[in-house]
Amino acid sequence: MAATAESIRLNLTPALQYLLRWADTCLIHAQRLSEWCGHGPVLEEDIALTNMALDLIGQARALLTHAGRLEGRNLDEDQLAMLRDEGQFFNLTFVEQPMRRSSAHSPGGDFADTVLRNFLLATWLKLAWERLQTSSDPELAAIAAKALKEARYHQQHAGDWVVRLGDGTEESARRMAAAAERAWPYTNEMFARDAVDAAAEACGLGPARDALAAHWQREVAAVFNDAHLTLPAATPFVSSGTRGVHSEHMGFILAEMQSLQRMHPGGHW
Repeated sequence: MAATAESIRLNLTPALQYLLRWADTCLIHAQRLSEWCGHGPVLEEDIALTNMALDLIGQARALLTHAGRLEGRNLDEDQLAMLRDEGQFFNLTFVEQPMRRSSAHSPGGDFADTVLRNFLLATWLKLAWERLQTSSDPELAAIAAKALKEARYHQQHAGDWVVRLGDGTEESARRMAAAAERAWPYTNEMFARDAVDAAAEACGLGPARDALAAHWQREVAAVFNDAHLTLPAATPFVSSGTRGVHSEHMGFILAEMQSLQRMHPGGHW
């Protein structure tokens, strides 16, 4: 039987987990977004979605490289992406949900779901990068400054699609409204404050997630208004991916993403 790479376990600190929340959210969102490559509704959008996935992977790479240094063993970006088990990933549960295909437990798979997820996440990330530019960690501040430019474009691009579809035909508006209802319960986790957030805020590493809520709500509401869409009602559900407790979809994502590195430990191409 061929050897497989052993999983790594991290020496977690609040600062490391805080950093991985941003890194892992970018990485897993990029992995989902890449599923549209070759399947976009029009050629230009196919390329745009792929380019946005590459931007997010670039952000994840920079953050994971920095996280590897902070962890203390100089783990590289590939080790952190390809050799962690599910419970050591700290991304938003939202980004794990099927994007191009629906499932029994996560209906959707519409292009409207992709458009809306891109917009909601890009808005959230843009606000985070704005604040992280003043991080007490100079490396994180530099990463944020570069990522901010990309997030602004992602937000504008996705927001234009939200308006285009929401204010389009009766059918496109119906699909956008349905996508919003599917997405909304997962947005609570974007603003769920915990001890990791409090520690980051206290040392100046970065903002607590709840500090982003009011600005995010205003920017999202403005685009929904232009699209003639109604903001869904709030729900009490709070997902738990940022605590390492994931949906049933995460294991399948990692199995696909990590398979080559696991089968050929330490392989270089």
